[in-house]
Amino acid sequence: MTRVLALDLGSRRVGVAASDPGRVLATPLTTIARSASVAEDHRRIAVLVGECQAEQVIVGLPLSLDGRDGPAARAARAEVEALREVLAVPVDVVDERFTTVTAHERLRQAGRNGRARTGLVDQSAAAVLLQAWLDGSSNV
Repeated sequence: MTRVLALDLGSRRVGVAASDPGRVLATPLTTIARSASVAEDHRRIAVLVGECQAEQVIVGLPLSLDGRDGPAARAARAEVEALREVLAVPVDVVDERFTTVTAHERLRQAGRNGRARTGLVDQSAAAVLLQAWLDGSSNV
């Protein structure tokens, strides 16, 4: 089997998580601070895909609570289309509602407060998203 990367796209940061090669466990990997260039951000993501030998990328889609596309979801879909042009692996979207809330709560329970949480929440949200995907995926 092969690794999957998950991205939690934000306007200031991109959280990244990776699966193990057996696609059982998601682990927070890193947080990429957004640069002034979306192309540069995508290049950095492509480097991570290569370094992790990922064969798939999933991206969190921030749907509204009623399941519709709002401005954030439309922006994410546009960025996914751009990523598909850059990455040599499939890029799919997954509903990410409540992943950031879940990540904040898990970090709080782990004793991470305030600033310590800020640096980790994006990659933790990506890991929550990826773990939910792995748990619901047949991985075949």
